[in-house]
Amino acid sequence: MLYKGMIRALKTQLLTTEDHDIARAAALLKGGGLVAFPTETVYGLGANALSKAAVENIFKAKGRPSDNPLIVHIADRQQLKDIVSEIPENAEKLMSAFWPGPLTVVMKKSAAIPDIVTAGLDTVGVRVPKNEAALKLLRACRIPIAAPSANISGKPSPTSAEHVKDDLYGKIDAIIDGGRCEVGVESTVIDVSGGVPVLLRPGGVTYEQLTEVLGKVLMNFEHTQSETPRSPGVKYKHYSPKAPVFVVRGGFSEFISENAEKYRKVGIITTERTAFPENCVVKHLGESPGEYAKSLFEHLRSLDGEDVDVIFTTDIDCKGINLATNDRLYRAAGYKIIDNGKNP
Repeated sequence: MLYKGMIRALKTQLLTTEDHDIARAAALLKGGGLVAFPTETVYGLGANALSKAAVENIFKAKGRPSDNPLIVHIADRQQLKDIVSEIPENAEKLMSAFWPGPLTVVMKKSAAIPDIVTAGLDTVGVRVPKNEAALKLLRACRIPIAAPSANISGKPSPTSAEHVKDDLYGKIDAIIDGGRCEVGVESTVIDVSGGVPVLLRPGGVTYEQLTEVLGKVLMNFEHTQSETPRSPGVKYKHYSPKAPVFVVRGGFSEFISENAEKYRKVGIITTERTAFPENCVVKHLGESPGEYAKSLFEHLRSLDGEDVDVIFTTDIDCKGINLATNDRLYRAAGYKIIDNGKNP
């Protein structure tokens, strides 16, 4: 169920990463406002995590389901004492290895964090971002900032300030333009609040990196519709452009050649460097897994502007950061899969 409430009509300030603009953004956040800011993963939509009223406005602006928890961003580990009630040994290992960075660690929350931030759960996801503009903002605020991705709920996550403007201009107080995001997919989310650590969402820190630090790590990306997820981005259809998306397994170029004529205009997202029919708008993911992750959301949004009837994407392997990219592809498609069966 989407969060219901009146959206405020605002004149959105467009800010730079210069110190005077960071100070303006920090003042807005401390005053209960909403500020979109860059991180190394995607742009976040921030509000004071200790203020129920401020956090409510995140849900209103995004049209976000109220049972979808938020991630809390902090400037350094010293702020954890105000957010979590205990810090497990596994959390200490992860923070030492990957903070600042694209890793969200789920721990038992403190009473200071309003239930709206955690969707009523007794745990909270926390991270220290690596992006310098984000860190400058968090240091200027000195308050924890709750921040999901700065987009309309369900749409592809924003990796540039222009993406944020497209979705949220006039609905939030300010947007800090920090250029294109370095990683391009959201943070990894790992739950260490219980026994064996559980990977809830793949992201910029890979599964292989996690197991190198912790040893055994379970995976649990899926949730039933009756559950409250312990991580954002896993319960609902996410990252979706206007056109329907399909993941094609096996014989991608052959499938497109045989089926493109059925459509007026076809969007293609692929790693293949080959010729496609003239009615195809082709977006290449890049030459490496890091480029795949960095370009995916940008391509999904770009194809929205091309007025395509359908989008077909290449299935990719799940090694390293590709696990996160493939996860986003499948969620963008709503798990609509075409098994062409011509290649392994």
